[in-house]
Amino acid sequence: MTARRRLSPDERRKELLDTGARLFAGKPYHDVLMEDVAEQAGVSRALLYRYFPSKHALFAAIYQQASDRLLDRTPIDPAHSLLAQLSAGLDVHFDYFAANRNTVLAANRVLAGDPVIQAIITDELAELSRRVLDATGLQGPDRDTVRAALSAWLVFVRALCVDWLTNDTFSRKELHAMSLGALRGTLGTIAGADRLLGTDD
Repeated sequence: MTARRRLSPDERRKELLDTGARLFAGKPYHDVLMEDVAEQAGVSRALLYRYFPSKHALFAAIYQQASDRLLDRTPIDPAHSLLAQLSAGLDVHFDYFAANRNTVLAANRVLAGDPVIQAIITDELAELSRRVLDATGLQGPDRDTVRAALSAWLVFVRALCVDWLTNDTFSRKELHAMSLGALRGTLGTIAGADRLLGTDD
């Protein structure tokens, strides 16, 4: 019998998260069993439950990690066109959504009413909105107006992504075009927004 590798608690937790992430990406939420995660990770169920007391806790940790990584990969640089950066940011998110369809649908459909999972999504959208607003340099009423528009746009894009993953009604290229088109339309009535987004050429 092969001896179990000795890992630090942080290394073991990462291994369990990576294993769980693969399983949740490959199966619908209800088909993933904690014993399968333990078996795939090569640990006992007792050890798995020491790190994550429930499947929900494991999924929440996986989704939080994914959210943190997506934010790390979508910085906003005020020196560059916001539109180009938001377009690239959409691609980063779409790449993850396409590769982790079951995970994203679990968070946005199966667990749509779960306060822990929804808090992760809300926090990510709020951070994305804050970064864009900070890059614009807007203050006062103008910032509040753009903040409201961005918040509505992010919710719209989220709904489009869920429909795309669920029904495959439109292509990824169309999803990208609709998302950017909605952004231009949303901000088009706000004075100076085209300049801020770098779309006034």
